[in-house]
Amino acid sequence: MIWICYAIMILVPYLMGGINTSIIVTKIITGKDIRTMGSNNAGLTNTLRSVGKKAALIVLIGDAFKAAIGLLLVRLAFLYIGGVDTTNPALGMNWAEVFTVFMAIVGHCLPVYYGFKGGKGVLAAISAIFVLDWRIGFILIGIFAVIVAITRYVSLGSCISSAVFCIAMFCFDFFIDHDPAFIINTILAAFCGGLIIVRHKENIKRLASHCEKKLGEKAK
Repeated sequence: MIWICYAIMILVPYLMGGINTSIIVTKIITGKDIRTMGSNNAGLTNTLRSVGKKAALIVLIGDAFKAAIGLLLVRLAFLYIGGVDTTNPALGMNWAEVFTVFMAIVGHCLPVYYGFKGGKGVLAAISAIFVLDWRIGFILIGIFAVIVAITRYVSLGSCISSAVFCIAMFCFDFFIDHDPAFIINTILAAFCGGLIIVRHKENIKRLASHCEKKLGEKAK
């Protein structure tokens, strides 16, 4: 029955991650496609700049819950269908949860519902990471908050936090939890962070040319 769990691990987070709250909310409120507004990104920051705070709050809640719920469903599937506790580091199955985080990010970035044109995966990632390991979640949020507070660049905070994910994963898995799957966990975490950074390539170009919008600036 474990193969059913693997199928759920691939499909559920991808399909749930692909439900883009930003696209849905913006369409309802403005009748427009968020991907044609502002930075053209279907995510929280562009929704805040292009649509407003109320819409952004709905996106924050929706995108956070979809990834977290997806991971919880996979965890329950492994526990009750496969008879495996993926939260126990000693069993070496925690990689299934890290892979689930990756699939949630893929779903958010490349949603089948919207022609594979979605957001950048930051919010989906951090909410799922909190379910995966709250310690890493707080570290990444802390780094993000400090960088954004100092620079006012959300994209910079997102990229640096994403890069730190695999480092934090390795440190906790190897030095504290002694997870036998620490290598694959670290590799999967690197894929998660790498995908988010790649999705920020245009932001990185704007940061390099000093024309990236800071937090609080309105989209033109």
